Amino acid sequence: MPGESRTEQLNAEIQECVFELTGRIIGQAERLAQRLGIPVIFIKALTTLNAPMAMKDLGKRLHCDPSFVTAVADMLEKRGLARREAHPGDRRIKNLILTGDGSELKRRLESELAARMPWSCGLDDDERAQLLALIRKMLSAEAPAEDAEAGGDAAGPVTAIVPPLPEMTTPAGSPTPPAHAGEVDITVEVPSAIS
Repeated sequence: MPGESRTEQLNAEIQECVFELTGRIIGQAERLAQRLGIPVIFIKALTTLNAPMAMKDLGKRLHCDPSFVTAVADMLEKRGLARREAHPGDRRIKNLILTGDGSELKRRLESELAARMPWSCGLDDDERAQLLALIRKMLSAEAPAEDAEAGGDAAGPVTAIVPPLPEMTTPAGSPTPPAHAGEVDITVEVPSAIS
């Protein structure tokens, strides 16, 4: 635009491209979740659980409040993908741990997501290394002063808003029952042998 500095033009174009790229990544995750018959939040939760993790820490990593983390943990546990265990050093803390089925689904998700990401099909290894270095540089940059003064942390927990889910079908093809008003219930059948 006329009157904008080169920096302002670049910032606007970067922002537009990042939003579009983010939308594509989210779209890929949503399509994969739908194909596997799982809620999208399972993808983030499963890929985040690299080791036993305290529920509080999982909430920070998922950027959501504790009540939503509890709902996610309940869903994972109900489907046999994770279990809760008392922390060895403090029994008041509950760790979430992936089961064998959860670990297998995590491996499959990570493999399929990696193959679908724009950098996997659009960049060579040298370009990926450059992109990774730039992303790490941006992530290590300090937030603007007004964010720090207001106590805001862009990466801090936020209340997750879960819209009503469309009817999903299980791998067997039967429709899932609708959740009651105000209830988040997602019925998912995860095959015991994930191929």
